[in-house]
Amino acid sequence: MTRIAVGGFLHETNTFAPTKATYDGFLHGGGWPPMREGAKLLEKMRNINVGIAGFIPAAEALGWELVPTIWCAASPSAHVTTDAYERVAKAIVDGVRAAGVIDAVYLDLHGAMVAEHIDDGEGEIIARVRQVIGGDLPLVVSLDLHANVTPQMVEQSDALIAYRTYPHIDMADTGRAAARHLALLLRSGHRFAKAFRQIPFLIPISWQCTNDEPCKSIYAKLVALESDAIPTLSFAPGFPAADFPDCGASVFAYGRTQADADAAADQIAALIASHEGDFHGRIFAPDEGVRFAMEAAQRASKPIVIADTQDNPGAGGDSDTTGMLRALVRNSASNAALGVIVDPESARAAHAAGPGAIVRLALGGKSGIPGDAPFEHNFVVEKLSDGKFLAPGPYFGGSMMNLGPSACLRVGGVRVVVGSRKAQLADQAMFRFVGIEPTEQSILVNKSSMHFRADFEPIAEKIIICAAPGAMPADTSTLPWTRLRAGVRLKPNGIPFTPAMKSPSTSPAIG
Repeated sequence: MTRIAVGGFLHETNTFAPTKATYDGFLHGGGWPPMREGAKLLEKMRNINVGIAGFIPAAEALGWELVPTIWCAASPSAHVTTDAYERVAKAIVDGVRAAGVIDAVYLDLHGAMVAEHIDDGEGEIIARVRQVIGGDLPLVVSLDLHANVTPQMVEQSDALIAYRTYPHIDMADTGRAAARHLALLLRSGHRFAKAFRQIPFLIPISWQCTNDEPCKSIYAKLVALESDAIPTLSFAPGFPAADFPDCGASVFAYGRTQADADAAADQIAALIASHEGDFHGRIFAPDEGVRFAMEAAQRASKPIVIADTQDNPGAGGDSDTTGMLRALVRNSASNAALGVIVDPESARAAHAAGPGAIVRLALGGKSGIPGDAPFEHNFVVEKLSDGKFLAPGPYFGGSMMNLGPSACLRVGGVRVVVGSRKAQLADQAMFRFVGIEPTEQSILVNKSSMHFRADFEPIAEKIIICAAPGAMPADTSTLPWTRLRAGVRLKPNGIPFTPAMKSPSTSPAIG
């Protein structure tokens, strides 16, 4: 029987974010499932939207025996601590070493992990596994669309296969694609040629949506190019908030011959380059966006949804900034809801006071983000929750969420979801679990950049993007870069980075 060792270790690192990822963050998972080891990995990692949950049933259908190591993920944040990285890496490598005779390895990774002591988190993991299994066994990796792919990742693996949707509704599908490619490698015994191209400009995440242009056409062309000669081809727009040389977008192709791989990679890279000026759009200042939403809501039959993009916890924010809340209150918005502000202290105070109570709180604003501060006000406690609920939407895909002690607080005509653990608001259930029906709101403010669209576009009259202070600036050129590779443009058609250049303004506040 074919035996495959499997494992996973996912983190999207914003090196400019305020809070690091500890081992406890991987243990509990945040918006991800909690850490799974050994048999529990195979038992629990099914029927949800993550890479390994697609790989496992696909492998079993092929009759493979799976040897589990460990799988874990933590909410995006600043660097993974050395302790967390080495503990999880050791569990994967030791698990592969202890697996006995195996035929291949599959890893479910993110691709944009930076640890305190290692820039290329995934490249190092792949290299350590390769050292254990030797050069002959296939090693296939599924990656996030936001992977910052490095030469080491390409060199040490036999195939890297990235998601093709943002919002990421195809994570499990990518695991299945990895299983199909691994089956091809095992069946044919053929090692495909590799081609890797790094794109010379950073792409802000707000303009990476695969439902819209230019990404929609780029991915359609990518799919059309796959064939027997080019079994898999990926475009990763990258995660443009990791200050190290290989941050940014890339294309990686696998071909029957080197010429096949090179031709496919060059064609997609040229297509991306031809659209450089199209990776942009309108971003509102907080008051401007709220007033626009209030006016549009008067004529709308469905909610106006605002993305609070710069405090997106899916991009390293702590999900606690108050800029959008202030704008809602300042403009006397009504029938509006915002979530999730992560503030364990305020959640505890609400639970202590009980439903119906009026409590004075200094809500949120505790991350030290320039231009942000706690919002001090009287709030009505409308509903309490233990924070446990099912998130059935297409992004979380049926995962059980645990945001810890949570509450619905109201100030004037604005309701706020307050939680104790962070996860980006990408599912309607993240309003409903504290009694807010999202379809009945005039305005919804989601701390997310793109993933929320998968569940909210069907109920939205219009979606706009606002930039209040946060850890992930919508304009990537405003980050204080110091270590990018020379020449990469800091945004589409932006200035090129040079090691000697002065850092731009560090303040992400807009409006």
